[in-house]
Amino acid sequence: MAAVPRLSLHVPEPTVRPGGRPDFSHVGVAPAGEARRPPVDVDPAEIRDLAFSLIRVLDEKGDAVGPWAAALTPQQLRQGLRDMLLTRAYDARMVLSQRQGKTSFYIQCLGEEAIACAHRKALEPGDMCFPTYRQQGLLIAAGWPLVDMMCSVFSNEKDRLKGRQLAGLYSAKEAGFFSVSGNLGTQYPQAVGWAMASAIAGDTRIASAWIGDGSTAESDFHAALVFASVYRPPVILNVVNNQWAISSYQGIAGGESTKFAARAHGFGLPSLRVDGNDYLAVYAVSCWAEERARANLGPTLIEWITYRAGAHSTSDDPSKYRPKDEGAAWPLGDPVERLKLHLIRRGEWSEERDRQMRAEVDAEVLEAAREAESYGTLHEGPKPSSASMFEDVYKEMPRHLREQRQQLGV
Repeated sequence: MAAVPRLSLHVPEPTVRPGGRPDFSHVGVAPAGEARRPPVDVDPAEIRDLAFSLIRVLDEKGDAVGPWAAALTPQQLRQGLRDMLLTRAYDARMVLSQRQGKTSFYIQCLGEEAIACAHRKALEPGDMCFPTYRQQGLLIAAGWPLVDMMCSVFSNEKDRLKGRQLAGLYSAKEAGFFSVSGNLGTQYPQAVGWAMASAIAGDTRIASAWIGDGSTAESDFHAALVFASVYRPPVILNVVNNQWAISSYQGIAGGESTKFAARAHGFGLPSLRVDGNDYLAVYAVSCWAEERARANLGPTLIEWITYRAGAHSTSDDPSKYRPKDEGAAWPLGDPVERLKLHLIRRGEWSEERDRQMRAEVDAEVLEAAREAESYGTLHEGPKPSSASMFEDVYKEMPRHLREQRQQLGV
């Protein structure tokens, strides 16, 4: 009798480990301007190829080329650059604040600024974003006050969530920013449900759902796609593939065998794979998906290809699981520098104006930090009242909570 081979499992492994030579051959960087732009009412079956290609607008020279080249004015482009610079400066200040003991924890979006900042410009007031913890650019690009965001990080007396959330898990309904959840994946079905409710009510507002490459392995992701495919609500399904889910590379979540955008095919949904470090490409594709959703043509899944240039959080050391020089080898570059180069190529920017804007942004962030710190930080200054822990839990406080509050004397 022939010997039967022992069974085994395949465990995806990163192409390189610390000390090795960075390898991004799996990204598949297509030439800028090569991807076609279909009409918004296209049959999803006709654009399956766009889940495997890469939509890009800015070429290596900084020129906007191809059918996705958005007709953005110089002022819109300069504002986009400022939004990204402000997001980056804000992140840097909050990381510094954490190192100084002013807050417990912080997650930055270094290298991913274009995705949230450009996407927000494609939405309308009243639309609702259901973000993860790395989309602070959605708030900043919407002009939301930095002081309000910082107070949430510091958990001080002005914190609108009264210090009951992890630092950086913002909530701003007025800005179309749903409360960030530390339980990864939950926001995806919530966004689909919100969009369904908007459609049921005959409203005009759409939803924008956000998830990372690692969290697509959660059941919430697939449940959301089921409802999205069946009921076709007005929602944009964003997948931010920044190559790493904490210390696990994207292959552990399924990125080794296929593209995350291709997961939409099994649900009959249109999907596109986009250069997430290209501000113009992000804006153009976001507008395409927004128009589709608002015209009752249903959801669109977008995989944004980017790179998490920094640590996962202030408690992470990425040098333990990836080469220290990996970021420098990232083939899609820095979103800030790419938009800056494009503006210079158009004659709408200069190195001197860039230095001036950076100084202005740094000063704005520093001023906001000083004001926010005046309301207290994690260990110093005023704090929300302990009585607030009983509030905002139920619409009407039940008897057992009233009794507990009385027992505590608050």
